[in-house]
Amino acid sequence: MEAIKQEVNRAPIVEEDSNLLSLCVKYILKLKTNFLVIYYLRLFVYQSTSIMNYRLLMSLVIGFLSLTVCSQEFKITGNLKDGIEKSPLEAATIVLETIKDSTVITYTISDRDGYFELSGRTQLPKANLFVTFVGYESFEQEINLSDKSDIDLGTVYLDFMVESLGDVVVKARTPPVIIKKDTLEFNAASFKTKPDATLEDLLKELPGAEVGEDGQIRINGKPVNQILVNGKPFFSDDPTIATRNLTKEIINKIQVVDTKTESQEFTGEEGDAENKTINITIDEDKNKGIFGRVAAGVGTDERFEYAGLLNYFDNDLRISVLGGGNNINSPGFSFGEIQKMFGNASYMSMDGNGSFNIDGRNFGSGQGITNSRTAGANVANNLGEKIEISGDYFYSGSDSFEETTRSRENILPQNRFFSESFSTSNTSSDNHSANMRFQAKIDSTLLVEILPRLNYQQGTNFNSENSSTRNESGELVNTSNFDNKGLRTSRDFSTRLTTTKKYGSGGGFVRVDATVSINDNDRDDYIDSETQVFGDDAQETIRNQFTDGNDKINNIKASATWRLPLIAKKLHLETQYEFNVEDRSNEQLVYSFNEDTQIYDQIILPQSTDFESRNEVSRPEIGLKYNSKKMNAGLAIAYVNRTLTGEEMLSDSKGDRVRNIDFENNFDAFEARANLRYSFSKKMSFWSNYRLSNTAPEVRQLSPYVDVSDPLNTIQGNPNLNPTNRHSLYMGLNNFDWATNTGYYSYLGMSFTNDRVVNQTMVDNNFVRSTTFTNVDGIYDIYGSLSYSKNFQLDSLRSVKADIGIDANLNRYVNFFNAEQYANLTKTYTPSINFRFVWKDLFEFRPEYRINFTETSFNRDFFEGRSFTQHNLRLRTTTYLPKWLTWENDIRYVYNPNVSSGFQKDAVFWNTSLGYSFMNDKSLLTFKVYDLLDQNTNSRRNATQSYVEDVQSTVLRQYFMLSFSYKFNTLGKKGEVRENSWWD
Repeated sequence: MEAIKQEVNRAPIVEEDSNLLSLCVKYILKLKTNFLVIYYLRLFVYQSTSIMNYRLLMSLVIGFLSLTVCSQEFKITGNLKDGIEKSPLEAATIVLETIKDSTVITYTISDRDGYFELSGRTQLPKANLFVTFVGYESFEQEINLSDKSDIDLGTVYLDFMVESLGDVVVKARTPPVIIKKDTLEFNAASFKTKPDATLEDLLKELPGAEVGEDGQIRINGKPVNQILVNGKPFFSDDPTIATRNLTKEIINKIQVVDTKTESQEFTGEEGDAENKTINITIDEDKNKGIFGRVAAGVGTDERFEYAGLLNYFDNDLRISVLGGGNNINSPGFSFGEIQKMFGNASYMSMDGNGSFNIDGRNFGSGQGITNSRTAGANVANNLGEKIEISGDYFYSGSDSFEETTRSRENILPQNRFFSESFSTSNTSSDNHSANMRFQAKIDSTLLVEILPRLNYQQGTNFNSENSSTRNESGELVNTSNFDNKGLRTSRDFSTRLTTTKKYGSGGGFVRVDATVSINDNDRDDYIDSETQVFGDDAQETIRNQFTDGNDKINNIKASATWRLPLIAKKLHLETQYEFNVEDRSNEQLVYSFNEDTQIYDQIILPQSTDFESRNEVSRPEIGLKYNSKKMNAGLAIAYVNRTLTGEEMLSDSKGDRVRNIDFENNFDAFEARANLRYSFSKKMSFWSNYRLSNTAPEVRQLSPYVDVSDPLNTIQGNPNLNPTNRHSLYMGLNNFDWATNTGYYSYLGMSFTNDRVVNQTMVDNNFVRSTTFTNVDGIYDIYGSLSYSKNFQLDSLRSVKADIGIDANLNRYVNFFNAEQYANLTKTYTPSINFRFVWKDLFEFRPEYRINFTETSFNRDFFEGRSFTQHNLRLRTTTYLPKWLTWENDIRYVYNPNVSSGFQKDAVFWNTSLGYSFMNDKSLLTFKVYDLLDQNTNSRRNATQSYVEDVQSTVLRQYFMLSFSYKFNTLGKKGEVRENSWWD
């Protein structure tokens, strides 16, 4: 060893760098690392870099290796028992934390025998062990980690705490994690984050919690679909508004529970075990004041974005106001982060031509350019101890433009034809929605909820298209010129009243639920078209028409539920009766243009309709539900009596019916559902669901009215359609240790459908189509997934998480093509692997790879089977060096070896951003580049079993943008305002 030290000391050092390397060498010697590796690595780096780069690289390399050699493995075991009865304590919380500031290093919970094991790596020579259990005195002991790696504490006895009340633990210091029967609770102050961190930053530090780039949260692998603040919804249904704007400094606890409705919470029913709800409790000392954020950005090609959120809290009173807009095709509410703006894709696919799709956004495909805007407000308050009210209003608007050129080869069983088209589209929409929630707990046994909702929408669209069709010989078959102006107005209103009455102490209740909804849609369409059909039966159709349309849906739904305890709080008999009446009307009056009066006043009866229908359902149901600590199970069967009626009401000038359409169809069917969830342990659980459902056809599918608004494609409904029956089964087995963030998830699902309603299209010799609807059987879908996650905690700063999995799908679909029925069978397999390396406060490195195999076969010879292979590679990096500078990159690469000749086989899409944080992390200046390599082209080829087409259309192209955002916060004690006001 001494010889190696001397060899390192004799190494040639440049004079300018002698101080740096002398310090490095001395530091390495102190750490007792491999000196020759460092020595030769130093020589290699120096030979290939300049002095300045040499210094930087050596600092990074030595820093990395020093942390590696400093860290050491540890394993701490023990057994927890009651101090008096000597019985094991299950689900106690055991935490290893730093002595300096109580930052969590790792934690776990005890098993049913009271045994626990803490393992990991750390650089610290000593740490503090902290044990808590509801109703018992806490246990604390300093652990010397430098003496030995395996530490057995033996049996640890906890004494019963006299000063305890239910789940409230009285102690000098709050533990970082508390495990209750149905709640996982984190203490926000126990988890170290960057200054002025948001709720999203805090969630990323919690063991078992994952936050995606789009803000999607998973706790122990299960998605979070609701976020509450002090038990109340926080602004609509978008959880990212809470996670990206609530700051850690106002948060006291983070509670995780199964998602439940208010009524389920009131009666103590089991919730949705596959979805989680996060409830944020705010410290009473930080529950009054104003906080929020504003942001704006400008970019090349006249790109822009802006957003703002203002919140006022005063204990039970909460008011929030937001607004935003952009013209960079970013849906929803955003503050300009790369994840929210364009780095949030979780899905990516590629066509057989080289174009690809990311979360519905097409690259090489057309989606146009959209200018969107949003605004809204939310209010929540308590009126006394028994009444809670909340309401919100939200406005969203957009303007979109797109041009598309399309060349298609259509494949028929007997021949082929070719079509060319050019279209433009300008659309605009404005949507207003308002929701209210009124809840009154009359007493401990009676809950009343009223939920009214209102939505109003207006929209316009201007479309034009020129198209032509040729046969295989190149002869012109038909042409069409089409201009359309449409106006839409939609009004929706619904209100739901739920009354729940509990009785006895065994979990019994009676619930009455009633919902009334009214939907009214008006549409005005102006069509100016010219269609020419050539050949032996040549004809020309010229239309200048106005369509006055109105669709109405009135629905009344009422149900009564009675739960009777058979075994108190465990086994219940549940009966329900539901009555549902839905009345629909479809009025479409078509008028031609009168050259004499210069108005649209001549009704065209063959193209007009006034069709009314009723779907009336009576549905009794009976079932059993069992609920215990380990298992939830349920079984129910229902009888559905459905009556479908329809009548054409359109009359001519004499009052006579234009069409003799009046039918009544009665259907009787059984529906069933069953569920089972069993928890083998806190880590392992099995769940399954089965459902048999019955769905009525749409009114447009039933109406025998012939829609000839498109001369090249007429559509007629079928009043003899049957309801669709569907069997679906879904099951899964999970075994996940959220303390170590390691385990597997698996699920298998399948559905079998009979009487599915599908289109049946006929094409004549002039390639004019006529479409109707029919029922088919034999449709099924089988899908499954298996994934395994492993977390490697290298030390207290660095960790690596690996995920490997495979998704599979088998789908059989039945359809018609020119009166020929066929079935296609599609098999898809998608294995994937991804890693996430995190060096806390320095950088994150996330490579991913996925390969997709797709094979489609047909049971008829006129379609050829197809096979596709697609490779997807993605790399995301984030660096925080120095801490006030954040650099993010999101690079995707797609390769498809099966593309047609003449089209690119691969595509690269790269987004990047650089964020500068200043003013104590209140301000953020961001420079970002969309499509850095300028790969977002606007041409592609699509291929299906019935056509092959080339498309060119409008897309969002490369742009550069500079954005600024600012946070402000004046939250403090009630009646006070924090010293650091937002204007400081």
